Amino acid sequence: MKRTGDFMDKIKLIILYLITSIIWIFGSNYLIEKYMPFSLIGLVERSKEIFYILVTGGFLYFFISKKEELDVSQEDQNRLSTLINSMVDFVNFKDGEGRWIEANEFGLKLFQLENVDYRGKKDSELANYTDFYSEALKYCEISDEETWNNREITRIEEVLPVPDGSVKIFDTIKVPLFNDDGSRQGLVIIGRDITERKEMALKLAESQQQYKSLFEYSPDIVYMLDVEGNITNLNPQFDVITGFNREEAIGKNVKELLPKRYKPYLSKFISTVVEEIKPVMYELNIPHANGNRIILQCTSLPIIINGNITGIIGYGSDATKLRETEERLRRTEKLSIVGELSASVAHEIRNPLTSLKGFVQLLQMEDVKHQYYYQIMLDELNRINDIVGELLLLAKPQLLKYTKAYLQKLLQDVISLLNTEASLYNVQIEVHFPENDLWIECDPNQLKQLFINVIKNSIEASQNGGKVAIVLEQIEKSHVLITIKDNGCGISKERLEKIGEPFYSSKEKGTGLGLTVSFKIVQSHQGTIHFDSQKNQGTSVQIALPIKQNTPKNKHRPFKEKV
Repeated sequence: MKRTGDFMDKIKLIILYLITSIIWIFGSNYLIEKYMPFSLIGLVERSKEIFYILVTGGFLYFFISKKEELDVSQEDQNRLSTLINSMVDFVNFKDGEGRWIEANEFGLKLFQLENVDYRGKKDSELANYTDFYSEALKYCEISDEETWNNREITRIEEVLPVPDGSVKIFDTIKVPLFNDDGSRQGLVIIGRDITERKEMALKLAESQQQYKSLFEYSPDIVYMLDVEGNITNLNPQFDVITGFNREEAIGKNVKELLPKRYKPYLSKFISTVVEEIKPVMYELNIPHANGNRIILQCTSLPIIINGNITGIIGYGSDATKLRETEERLRRTEKLSIVGELSASVAHEIRNPLTSLKGFVQLLQMEDVKHQYYYQIMLDELNRINDIVGELLLLAKPQLLKYTKAYLQKLLQDVISLLNTEASLYNVQIEVHFPENDLWIECDPNQLKQLFINVIKNSIEASQNGGKVAIVLEQIEKSHVLITIKDNGCGISKERLEKIGEPFYSSKEKGTGLGLTVSFKIVQSHQGTIHFDSQKNQGTSVQIALPIKQNTPKNKHRPFKEKV
């Protein structure tokens, strides 16, 4: 249609040129012949022809120049139209009154205006052509007015509904143009669809929140290291489990925080995770801020970003209680084995033992010559009998008969019994008892056995002029504390960890059952026993017992053993 109109305009222009030329030629000739002298007719005609050529040439040049300018302008307009139509953004040009001058196909399709002659119309007028986007177009007119009034480039996010029920989010830039006198010249609007980007940003934010929740609220320590072993991040559980401040640990190399015994293995650990790209599981025995030891069960994994390993992430769970429970279970199993062994052999040993002891005593009475050997035999038989008694004590469940007993009297009875042995070892027993009598609910016979075992060990460890101090005191109104302290040879750290295990003894002729029985007695009385010792610096044993026993329902609660 446009090409046909241009062709008709050209035909009309040619016809107008021909008519004007004919009128000029014949009209000017008529006027020259009528009014000019005959002698000047030739000169005037030549001048007329030259004038006509100059005028028509000038017009022709003018039209050709304009035609080139129009062609260039048309080409520019075509390029601009092609450019804006190829854009996936909404592009719109308006004049100073807010009328649409040009819009790309994306914008027309967006507002359902594909078949509408939009040029020269305002947004409020175009709102009549689309029911769904009517309100949106009316709001655009209000938003444009705000941009004009602000007299500066405006950038806003606009939410546009879509017929399918969803929405599209546009990052819209509005550029107001003004004339030199300050009047409005035009408005350029560019809107980019950022719906997908916003959704991705939202998903990323959700993912980051999930990661943060997992990181911040994990019940285990979550740590991050770079490939050099420097700590880049720690979650708050680090403070809870270790007692140290994570802010002070972040930025330091892990070598500075781990005990020395782990440092030789650190490089291999990092290379295993980074180079072999596989998880590594291990346990660390590290100090707590309060001086205790904790066991961390750690798993480390490589952090891979864009195919490159940028660091290590891992978690460490507190396995201290688990390992303590396993240790108690191991000891319980050993006690169970001891009990089964005791039940099967103790009575079988005791019967022939009684016969042997009787015959040795009979021979001792009749044979004066070998008294020394008979005495050795009796001592060894008595020792065997004591061992069998301890085995039976472990094997047979003891029916506890709780009665009120005064601890001062119980301890004095035990001390009187052991004074002779203390004298043999040249050991002095010191007692520190409160003035008021302390009583507890207990099985007196079992407590005597407990005190005999512990005090006897202290005497044997403090030979050659040592001292054994026995201190009795009440704590927290509900418990009593008995402390038995010697200045003897002490116990090494390795042996201290195994103390109380059946058949483990540091004595040359010890069975390792004495302290096992002692632990069981403390357990049955719902108390605690704690050993504190260093090699060649003596040993302190603290036995805490409740003054009143709990109901039978709670009588068999788990025993908390401290070593």
